[in-house]
Amino acid sequence: MKCKSLACIWSGSPPAHRVTAVAALHEPLTLYTGGSDGSIIWWNLVSSPEKTELKPLAMLCGHAAAIADLGICFPHEASDNENLTNSSKVPLYHNSVNCSALISACSDGVLCVWSRASGHCRRRRKLPPWTGSPIMIRPLPKNNRYVCIACSFFNQEHQLTNSVEGHESLVDTELQNPNPSKCTVIIIDSFTLTVVQTVFHGNVPIGPLKSMAVVFPSEDLEKQSVMISDSFGKVLYLSIVKDSDQKGQNVAVVSNDSLMSEVMDWADDSKEGFLVSSAKCAYVLALVHKTHCTFRQADNGTVLGKISFTDHQLCFEDKLYVIGGIFLGADASISNNGFVEEFVAWNNIGGAVIYRISFRNSIFKYDPLSVIPAVLHPSHTKLSFSFVTLNNNLLRVESICFHVEQHKFWRPHVTIWLSPQQHDNNGKPPLECTLLAEGNLFDDWATGSSLSTIEGLNHVIFKEGIHMTDEMTPLKNSMISPRQTDGKDSSYVTYRGGQLVSSSMVISENCLVPYAIVYGFFNGDIEIVRFHMFFSALDSLSENPSSEAASKKQSHHLSGHKGAVLCLASHQMVSRSGACSSNHVLLSGSMDCTVRVWDLELGNLIMVLHQHVAPLRQIILPPRQSEYPWSDCFLTVGDDLCVALVSLQTLRVERLFPGHMYFPAKVLWDGVRGYVACLCPNYSEKADVHDILYIWDVKTGARERVLRGAAAHSMFDHFLKSSNGSFLSVNLMNGNTSLSSLIFPVIEPAKFSQSHPKVSGKEISPRISTSSKIEPSVADTSNFMKVTGAKSDGHTSVVFQNEKHPIKSSSPFPGVSALCFDLTSLMSLCAMNEFFEDGSHLRENNHAKGAGISTPKDDAYRRTNDSSKELGLEMPSSHQGNGKSSSDGSSIVTLEHNEWVRALEGCLLKFSLSFLHLWDIDAELDNLLITEMKLKRPDPFIVSSGILGDRGSMTLTFPGSNSTLELWRSSSEYSALRSLTMVSLAQHLISLSHSCSSASGALAAFYTRKFAEKISDAKPPLLELLVSFWQNEFEHVKMAARSLFHCAASRAIPPPLCCSKATQLINSHAYPYRISEEEHENTSVVSPVSNVDMETQEHFVEEESTITSWLESYEVQDWVSCIGATTQDAMTSQIIVAAALAVWYPMLVKPRLAMVVVHPLVKLVMAMNEKYSAAAAEILAEGMERTWKVCIGSEIPRLIGDIFFQVECVSGTSANAFSPNSAASIRETLVGILLPSLAMADIPGYLHVIERQIWSTASDSPVHVVALMTLVRVVRGSPRNLAPYLDKVTIFMLQTMDPGNTTMRRTCLQSSMTALKEVVRVFPMVALNDASTRLAVGDAIKEISNASIQVYDMQSMSKIKVLDASGPPGLPGLLGGAVETGITTAISALSFSPDGEGLVAFSETGLLIKWWSLGSVWWEKLSRNLVPVQCNKLIFVPPWEGFSPNSTRSSIIASVLHEDGQTNSPGNKKGSSEMDRLKVLVQNLDLSYRLEWVGERRVKLSQHSHDLGIFQL
Repeated sequence: MKCKSLACIWSGSPPAHRVTAVAALHEPLTLYTGGSDGSIIWWNLVSSPEKTELKPLAMLCGHAAAIADLGICFPHEASDNENLTNSSKVPLYHNSVNCSALISACSDGVLCVWSRASGHCRRRRKLPPWTGSPIMIRPLPKNNRYVCIACSFFNQEHQLTNSVEGHESLVDTELQNPNPSKCTVIIIDSFTLTVVQTVFHGNVPIGPLKSMAVVFPSEDLEKQSVMISDSFGKVLYLSIVKDSDQKGQNVAVVSNDSLMSEVMDWADDSKEGFLVSSAKCAYVLALVHKTHCTFRQADNGTVLGKISFTDHQLCFEDKLYVIGGIFLGADASISNNGFVEEFVAWNNIGGAVIYRISFRNSIFKYDPLSVIPAVLHPSHTKLSFSFVTLNNNLLRVESICFHVEQHKFWRPHVTIWLSPQQHDNNGKPPLECTLLAEGNLFDDWATGSSLSTIEGLNHVIFKEGIHMTDEMTPLKNSMISPRQTDGKDSSYVTYRGGQLVSSSMVISENCLVPYAIVYGFFNGDIEIVRFHMFFSALDSLSENPSSEAASKKQSHHLSGHKGAVLCLASHQMVSRSGACSSNHVLLSGSMDCTVRVWDLELGNLIMVLHQHVAPLRQIILPPRQSEYPWSDCFLTVGDDLCVALVSLQTLRVERLFPGHMYFPAKVLWDGVRGYVACLCPNYSEKADVHDILYIWDVKTGARERVLRGAAAHSMFDHFLKSSNGSFLSVNLMNGNTSLSSLIFPVIEPAKFSQSHPKVSGKEISPRISTSSKIEPSVADTSNFMKVTGAKSDGHTSVVFQNEKHPIKSSSPFPGVSALCFDLTSLMSLCAMNEFFEDGSHLRENNHAKGAGISTPKDDAYRRTNDSSKELGLEMPSSHQGNGKSSSDGSSIVTLEHNEWVRALEGCLLKFSLSFLHLWDIDAELDNLLITEMKLKRPDPFIVSSGILGDRGSMTLTFPGSNSTLELWRSSSEYSALRSLTMVSLAQHLISLSHSCSSASGALAAFYTRKFAEKISDAKPPLLELLVSFWQNEFEHVKMAARSLFHCAASRAIPPPLCCSKATQLINSHAYPYRISEEEHENTSVVSPVSNVDMETQEHFVEEESTITSWLESYEVQDWVSCIGATTQDAMTSQIIVAAALAVWYPMLVKPRLAMVVVHPLVKLVMAMNEKYSAAAAEILAEGMERTWKVCIGSEIPRLIGDIFFQVECVSGTSANAFSPNSAASIRETLVGILLPSLAMADIPGYLHVIERQIWSTASDSPVHVVALMTLVRVVRGSPRNLAPYLDKVTIFMLQTMDPGNTTMRRTCLQSSMTALKEVVRVFPMVALNDASTRLAVGDAIKEISNASIQVYDMQSMSKIKVLDASGPPGLPGLLGGAVETGITTAISALSFSPDGEGLVAFSETGLLIKWWSLGSVWWEKLSRNLVPVQCNKLIFVPPWEGFSPNSTRSSIIASVLHEDGQTNSPGNKKGSSEMDRLKVLVQNLDLSYRLEWVGERRVKLSQHSHDLGIFQL
């Protein structure tokens, strides 16, 4: 399980966002806008009686290409018998808030499903290459889990641009392509994002797709078909197969012609014009044209009516025209008997008219209800508009374009309009809608420096009659004239230093922590912002004073480019020779067609390169395994369609790869195999032209192969998968470059190896970390710290590779940088520290193979030190400590090295806490962290939070505490991950440095309890997610997960499990999450099946059904993708959560929960799951006596037998299926925790099972040893319950030491003697003589007339004598309260005489001491007489002060129980009386009596170490 937390660093300028798609979610009120750069903005609508607010909450980062469409889906897991036409069967305990999700598609074929409940991307996949590029998404009305996606083979990104900038260019393009187009229509399962049906694939006899809708024939509502149309009015119906088993994920399926209807031409009027938009509501289809709208019946095309827009001034000559329209009602709000619906149409300047349309008795009517005024803007400004309905309101989403440094910059603006409720205008003009609220990205944008204003970008709305300048577009005689706002000006755009960011990156590839953030601006400047301030604690250990001084400089500015900086990269030099003398260089490409090489440390310009004649778009760094001299080269990609290879050694262009037909958008460089793969997407508008893959040989510069179409994508994906499998041979493009981290295709994580293989030549072999023969390559040494030991010929490596860095960085979009903190890697830093403390050695070689060239071996220590220098510090060299070195050149690690590593670890933890902590919530805590823990606030940066999604996707909140707190309020997954990270790091920091223990404790307490007090509406941590970390390898993480579980359990109980009382407690306005200690104690002792008589049987059935449904469900488990889990993890976590709540909080959950969950819990234990079986066994053991015994009492013996079988499997040959650590952990849990609890719950059943194991299991089986060790734990944990069965326990132990079975004796002798001695120590009625040759076992509880003592020979392990310990005649009458035939305490203590030939026994019943003379052992062996032997002497012990005999105590209670039994159960008087009496005797059994010899014939009796008297025998 992975636990990763995100911190987002924003530039001073807000990101550009040109809206290309919109979607709205009605519960909760949410708006999503997709942009041309692939970003998606998540807007929250907060409505209250006082005001309505629309605030941007977060940026959803999952796409690297333009968003083609957005849609709402319900990706719940349906049953196997559901098909595409069945309605969604959502369980009762799920609501739309939890089930609804956003599905997004971009032009490069990547699909993402974003959960509204958690806010993160729950699944991210890429469509197969044969499908084409997605253009439209429509959910299936009958089952919203499935969505229909139409794909085309045009360049959809250009089409999206044209649709935004104007429809004339788009229509011209379509007129140039009148031929049939190729398209694909597929059905996608939104839960798995897999293709479940290929509706159509091939050429369609219509033009390019313009609209798509899923319709139902009026005569058969069970049939569904997809209607597609082009801009010319040609329509085609494609049938959806009801029960499809087609699998179109990897292979294209050609649609059956019988499922495709004839083409219908709905443009029967030559004046119809081109179709600009379409909308569907039930069976009504609206076809929107520039000047009018036609309403047709969706299944057959029958015209229902028309609306002319010229009547309402939506159109005016050639300047104004309609560009879209939508229905305001739900898709199912229209019936076949007629309809009355509202419809809105808008034009190209944002003006809109809301119509009420009706169709009854074949008569179509429409009336304008209200209008929305247009947007006033300069005539040269480009705009785009979209409308969407949300909670009976109408939202207008605007995108305004302005120019900065010859570049287009788009900004979104959203307005919310309230439509007046008006049914009959009676000829009056329509009313104007009321403006409720506005929202944009610039209102509350936080900045780290100055604010600036872009002139000439005023976005003002004026009322009719206001004076307008010549630059503004007037509307004459229009009902939708521009209007003036309340004076609020939305024209301000803030950005850092008066510059807009054009590119950015985080330098961290060669460091344990990020080194700096680099921003490139549109004016050509570059800014470097370093993280030195967070590592000031290492300055005292630094050997480089100059670097310490340089570290005080926070930022650095570089100037030189004459155009926008479009790409950035940083490279650490491998070789020190050549024209470039810098250790670390910064590369920048610009619109001015140049590449500049900078010294990153000094900021000096090294070289300007002019290998391109067009703007530079990408810089590709060499892979890690590149050989010299390619390891100091880089690739550049320009708009001139050329790829160049430049050497930093010579500062010259060494290779040119020209001749690409299209721009190489994706470039892959394999350093070992020596090729460069350039994937060039088709940017033309011709449908018959495919994407092309060029493969180049780096060494020769020759073009090796050219692939086209789907083969090109498949081969490129294959290269990427095989390369990522090694993680060493191929540069991932976005490492230390400004290229987006989302640019690559989505790779299946299952393809990756768990180990870290090393590439050798053309092969991929597992990497060995403990061998001196295998050295890291030149590029590898930049990514790890290598420590070698001198104890053996080999050396041990401590590796910090890229995928194992504790803090990773990425830049999904310009100006947006994300730091990902891996909790596992941060917690494992102590392993390196322990390695140093063990006296390991650091190796440094000072020889080289060539002049000025260092080998991979020579480079490890230097590269580590170079990485440290980047942070303004230098790791102390080992040879400066004491001057001593070993014979092989290794220097002994000194104390300075150990201190440096510990200081580095502390700085890493504090750096993480600084960026992850939620500042300004608790001022007292913030002050404590700064003063005691020495944390530094990240004030120089604009920091926000985020949550990691599936396969590299991210949800990044916008700056400001409100956005971050909203994520806490909406996402239990985020709450759990962030709280777990903070508490774990705080506890780990305590173990690292005791000086900050109080601050660390306060920080842990804040995220455990106090945060919920300050933010009362924050979501509690998700219990299922916390449970998945209960078996974490790090103790601090494990304890943090359990602490958070207990603190959040009372307010985070899943609704299906929560009882009505707990629901009232949680929903009450009182403190909802606090349970007092008394309440917790009370809930811990209540039986889960109490008050059964008060409930009806029907209620029990319903309750059990609800619980079972929740236990067996794994739909909409968003946390699964948050931590890289599976659906199996979801189900097992739910079982553990339910079981833990039943054990620890029985009063807060439903009474039948324990009865329902116990069997799944037992199955989970026996499944031997490496992640969860141990935790399940712990819960089963902890609640066995109090909770589970009532439910599975009769099944305990069978369960014990199954556990013995599992123990034998884990310990035997089948244990190879388990990893050594997991097998040991599971065995320890079963043997050490669960088995003793089961044995104590049913001691007779356990003894019966182990007796059978003696004869049914192999003599050398580990089961026998486990049984003996379990007996030891039972003896220690529940000795009184074991006392009635001491004879069986003794016989079993003696059987395991039987000299006749040498194999078993050899296996069990030590364990048997340990168990026997423990029995003798605990039970005074069991005695072993000093020579360990005789064993005596007395009856602890038995009828006084049949009590006896068994004597065994420890050499032959056989019974040699039986002693009669019955009471003397008349004893019951003397006791008075005892029943003559009843059971009672028989033998209280035994002791052998010092010579071993005598035995003395004491009985509390009757206060008797008896003495037997046993005789010699050899005579006993010969006689073998088992006739009971009478005692030689009988002594009555006088009662001592405070004595209350056990028989008297038990008789009173037994008489009460006996009378109660007679009253309630007259048929079971004797049985219940004997059972109750036995329970009381066991409970009151006194095991503190001891007999001790003080002379030859004198014995001392004591109780609780208190002497009761000395008696002469």
